[in-house]
Amino acid sequence: MSRLQLDKIASSTRNAGLHHHVVVGPEIPARTGTVVVGRVLDEKTVYNQIEDVHGRMMTYHAGDVVAGVLGARQALRGYSGVVPEKVAVGDHLHLLNLGGVIGVCTSQAPEVGPPARIEILGAVMRFPELGRRIGEPANIFPGPVPIAEMLDRLPPAVFVAGTCMHAGKTAAACTIVRGATRRGLRVGCAKVTGVALRRDTLEMMDHGAHVAYTFADVGFPSTVGVDVLGAARGCLNAASAYAVDLLVVELGDGLLGDYGVMDILKAKDLAASAGCIVLAANDPVGAWGGALLLEQIGLFADVITGPATDNEAGCKSIVANTKGHAINARRRGDELVEVVLGKLGLTRSPLARAVNS
Repeated sequence: MSRLQLDKIASSTRNAGLHHHVVVGPEIPARTGTVVVGRVLDEKTVYNQIEDVHGRMMTYHAGDVVAGVLGARQALRGYSGVVPEKVAVGDHLHLLNLGGVIGVCTSQAPEVGPPARIEILGAVMRFPELGRRIGEPANIFPGPVPIAEMLDRLPPAVFVAGTCMHAGKTAAACTIVRGATRRGLRVGCAKVTGVALRRDTLEMMDHGAHVAYTFADVGFPSTVGVDVLGAARGCLNAASAYAVDLLVVELGDGLLGDYGVMDILKAKDLAASAGCIVLAANDPVGAWGGALLLEQIGLFADVITGPATDNEAGCKSIVANTKGHAINARRRGDELVEVVLGKLGLTRSPLARAVNS
């Protein structure tokens, strides 16, 4: 074992509670969630930032010593990668996302260029027994939010899904959060699929959410190949425990991705908790296909938003070919909020309803 000083601590390690001086060991469990330290080998001019545990973006450089987490990613417009079967000191892995998820890159989108290589220096050691010098490799699992087999009693919930990444899901979710809080509602949020990054839930908090959780709070660096249903139930239960009036649930990535979105929507208890579904789409064909996919599993896209609704032509096409409303979250935010809250029966705040009853 040896002591190292970290230059960057990625947000994916948040559950481990790292400081800038860590003890690392040569035995590195090659499994999801293992906290590792590596040296950046490449200088990049694009996709050259990493998010810290507070959500701030930091530019990294060749030579920086960073702490991240082993994990998988399957991104259409980013990097795809896996956890290798073995990991040893000196191995060259890749930085797969802004949150510091590390693995072997298997595919990349042209716009982000080759991934930064990371020379693995060891696994961060934790010492669970006070006063003893026997440590064990740290893992972000379990996190502060427990996996749940059943849903607690939940408040009304809107699920925001999309045709793929960058389709406008977070923008729609934040619009709903802001509109609902302005109407006196207490809002809880959960992002239940995707790859670890605090940015989206922090944005929801900035728009007025009382509380926000993600699968990373369960202890998963991504929802590829994990108990996505248990994580989703855990996040929804945790958010609803704050006596919120409304849950805004974002499903990261797309309906046909590898992050478990369709698994969640096919689960009877989770699907039944979605009193309203907002579908974000990049174009009218995607909107039509996404709505059709939802219909095939017995669900309905109440509202379609995203770039597909940026102008009148897109909205007309959507209305003509689907059964949902076509509402742009950025230009017609108030209308989106009214439709969603009306669908959920939350047109007035609980306090207003109590006063007038």
